[in-house]
Amino acid sequence: MANTPFANGRLLVVAFEGWNDAGEAASGAVRSLKEQLDVYPIAEVDPEEYFDYQFNRPLVAYDDDGNRSLTWPSVTIFGPSRPNTVRPESIAADAHLQVSAGNQSNIYLLLGTEPSRSWRAFTRDILHTIVDNGITSIVFLGAMLADVPHTRPISVFTSSENPEVRTALEIERSSYEGPVGILSVLGQAAEAAGISTMSIWASVPHYVHNAPSPKATLAIIDKLEEIVDVVIPRGNLVSEASDWETGIDALAGEDDDMSSYIEQLERARDTVDSPEASGEAIAQEFEKYLRRGDDKPDQGSAGDEPWRGKD
Repeated sequence: MANTPFANGRLLVVAFEGWNDAGEAASGAVRSLKEQLDVYPIAEVDPEEYFDYQFNRPLVAYDDDGNRSLTWPSVTIFGPSRPNTVRPESIAADAHLQVSAGNQSNIYLLLGTEPSRSWRAFTRDILHTIVDNGITSIVFLGAMLADVPHTRPISVFTSSENPEVRTALEIERSSYEGPVGILSVLGQAAEAAGISTMSIWASVPHYVHNAPSPKATLAIIDKLEEIVDVVIPRGNLVSEASDWETGIDALAGEDDDMSSYIEQLERARDTVDSPEASGEAIAQEFEKYLRRGDDKPDQGSAGDEPWRGKD
């Protein structure tokens, strides 16, 4: 394992629901980490500042007492120890973050819905909390829909805008130009503030985009564990990933057209997997996806980062 900022210091792992999160793979990875690690909320954005409720509507559900309650779209940062008291004085005058006290440790998480407005102000507020907690590096997680088969290993790609990170991990800089999500905005601001960043992206089969993809979530966590050089508990992800693949196999077995299409994807994937072809082929696939869906963010995730990266 290379000696990188991701194996030392305080790390923030980031995922947003929405455009960057096909098959809920990226947000699923952070949720899995949240369930397995001893983390607690340390900051939450004010939804009134950053969300258009006609675009990101609040959800109503029954709570444990049988009462109907609303859950508003938001973004929360989790820290590795339980906060003891709320410190209103720690909130910057120009920040819309509710910050709690708590001891510092190694891994922090950011999870929530991609904001629908005021991205620059949102970025300033998030960076305020990052700096206030002494976080030294960030890994951004994302997932995109692609023409890939569910029967093969999920393609996971990495990239970084930081030259030292690229050298240490032998990864590449993204060559993508076009529309981006909040990950790119946060990443650029973090690098400008001297915080090392990188991105991990997974490809999700587009023909199963309506359901969560635990296999892609597991692949992201596998790569994250490799990068940060720690053991990350998997919980039920391994069995869920197996069940997911088995379920799609069963559907394909009842649909000749779907089965034939998957076979075509398998042949294409097996060809692309040669080392000399993979980088170019994946870059072309990503660009094709953006051309197909950059005006339809609700269909899944396009992206900010990884292309062209290394598996």
